[in-house]
Amino acid sequence: MASLENFKPYIAPEQNVAEFTIKAILLGCFFGVVFGCSTTYLAIKAGLTVTASIPIAVIAITLGRKLFKTTILENNIIQTTGSAGESIAAGVAFTLPGFLFLSADENGVINSETYFNYFTIFSLAALGGMLGTMMMIPLRRSLIVKEHDSLPYPEGTACASVLQAGERGGVFAQTAFVGMGVAFAYAMLQKVFHVISETPAFITRQANKFWPSATINGEITPEYLGVGYIIGPRISGVLVAGSVLAWWAIIPLLATLVPFEQVAHQLVTLGYLKDIATAGGRGNWDPVTKTFANPASALYFAYIRQIGAGAVAAGGFITLLKTIPTIVSSFRESMGSLKEKGESGILRTDRDLSFKVVIIGSLLLVVIIAILPKIPGDSIIQKMLLGVLIIVFGFFFVTVASRIVGLVGTSNSPISGMTIATLMGTCLIFTAVGWTGKLYEPMALVVGGIICIAAANAGGTSQDLKTGFLVGATPKYQQLALFIGALVSSLAIGIIIKILDTPTQDLINQGFTHAIGSTKYPAPQATLMATLTKGILSFNLDWQYVMVGLFISVTLELCGIKALAFAIGLYLPLATTLPIFVGGAIKGFIDWRAERKNEPVVEDELGKGNLFATGLIAGGAISGVVVAVLSVFYYEALESISLEHVLIGQDESGHNVFLGENGYAILGVLCFLGMAAILARTAMKKN
Repeated sequence: MASLENFKPYIAPEQNVAEFTIKAILLGCFFGVVFGCSTTYLAIKAGLTVTASIPIAVIAITLGRKLFKTTILENNIIQTTGSAGESIAAGVAFTLPGFLFLSADENGVINSETYFNYFTIFSLAALGGMLGTMMMIPLRRSLIVKEHDSLPYPEGTACASVLQAGERGGVFAQTAFVGMGVAFAYAMLQKVFHVISETPAFITRQANKFWPSATINGEITPEYLGVGYIIGPRISGVLVAGSVLAWWAIIPLLATLVPFEQVAHQLVTLGYLKDIATAGGRGNWDPVTKTFANPASALYFAYIRQIGAGAVAAGGFITLLKTIPTIVSSFRESMGSLKEKGESGILRTDRDLSFKVVIIGSLLLVVIIAILPKIPGDSIIQKMLLGVLIIVFGFFFVTVASRIVGLVGTSNSPISGMTIATLMGTCLIFTAVGWTGKLYEPMALVVGGIICIAAANAGGTSQDLKTGFLVGATPKYQQLALFIGALVSSLAIGIIIKILDTPTQDLINQGFTHAIGSTKYPAPQATLMATLTKGILSFNLDWQYVMVGLFISVTLELCGIKALAFAIGLYLPLATTLPIFVGGAIKGFIDWRAERKNEPVVEDELGKGNLFATGLIAGGAISGVVVAVLSVFYYEALESISLEHVLIGQDESGHNVFLGENGYAILGVLCFLGMAAILARTAMKKN
């Protein structure tokens, strides 16, 4: 990367090239909706996200140049507009479903779930997205331009390389489209026709003397395989290690030591079981025999989730503490940039939106939050305090998020840690003024939610502005595109969240009124935020379990291992992390093979393996959204075309027909390994 003194953008400032056009904005909005929806699905299902800027740039190069004759600057506007959807979706999915998990009243009714409506989700998503982009306007020159040599912004730099390579020629998107096709076909066979098992499992018996109630299972989906390949063997290995500790060590130990009746009482305390005399709940409690049909699941929800919550909270804080020098320098730099006078009109590549947009926008945000009817709060004063807290925390964490992603990339940004810090800071302020108890939980979550969305979008915005700086874009047009992308994507994300939250008939039969929070869509990050908010404001957190998780994270950091990835694995079920690890192991094998053969290493973002994995993620996630929509409106039709009963059904004498349950699970594993083999074969092909 050229130093700032000798730097020249790909398109010179004097050149007038088509950039902020209607077709670029419309294409960007389309991709923002598509990738925003797929990211929402992935975040609610697994608590993970991957950056969308590079895949959108790759697709824009192919479709834009061939069908719409777009320029490199138009392609940049397409990926800039589209990437806003992915960033906002991550922030929304990580926090706002928490409304469903806050405290219930004396009748067992969770009143805060009334805020989990389309209007509130859209409003908070749009406000958070706008805040993240708005706060980056005065920071662009200090962080993107002046620190060009010291802040690489890896995804932004890679995206600029993709755009420039596409301008020179070559087809990148073909591999990604093939991956999408493979994923979509696999997902249809799995989720519509049920030819492929969704979660094959092997569970040892409770009576096993050596390893009781241990679980080996995996949700064998294309998106998890793709995520694992992209994050690589190191992170995926640490991630699955957390689940291994929980499901292969702690749960079998607890199954030996803790009486099941005590586990049932703990599930009642946490709200997973109505009362100890009622059958059902997590693990399927039987009050007559005082046993669980699935003890591992019961122990996971009774104890492991709280231990994992403590580990994630500690891991996020530790990551945040490590960045204190960065935070201080970022804050100092950003304050200095506010004192500089604008240089508008000198160069096209140096034109930002006016700082007045930030001032007026901040005031409007406070007013909007104060007057919106669906925002928690009993009075205008209370809501105005929320707005002020959002602006203060927003400016601080937007600065932090931008500098962190500049160093380590968007995927490694501790958004969870920043959100936890915001929630705890907000809760402490609330308790200081006497606002304690369940009535103030939704208000605290609003502050945390908007900051999470703003910080996530600020990280994505920073990468986009870096891409624009390298290719010679006009910052003002990028900032406008980000505002448009944030607004349009928020419209779609609210719809998708509500569709995903609609329970199928199966979930209704199990007693669920919301699909989010069930095993289908566990929303792990949002559950964590709700747990912390409830515990702090009610002074009723199960600290003994949280402390176990906290010291697990501390132990890992002392061993030189980044605790946050391990903690997320501890919190997530093994069914999620094991297939992700398979993808990571394939990436490790490909890298080892290339090193052994002394093959030249291409940029990961441009490699066939990464592009195919991106296609798997997009295709799998999009098909998941499609199936969710069909399940809501055409549940009976989907049930009629399912082949599962044919493959594992029984005849009149009770004998298995065709495959049986074990054969059905083995068939699923073989299909997943076949898809993994296609990924490996694609990755080994020379570019």
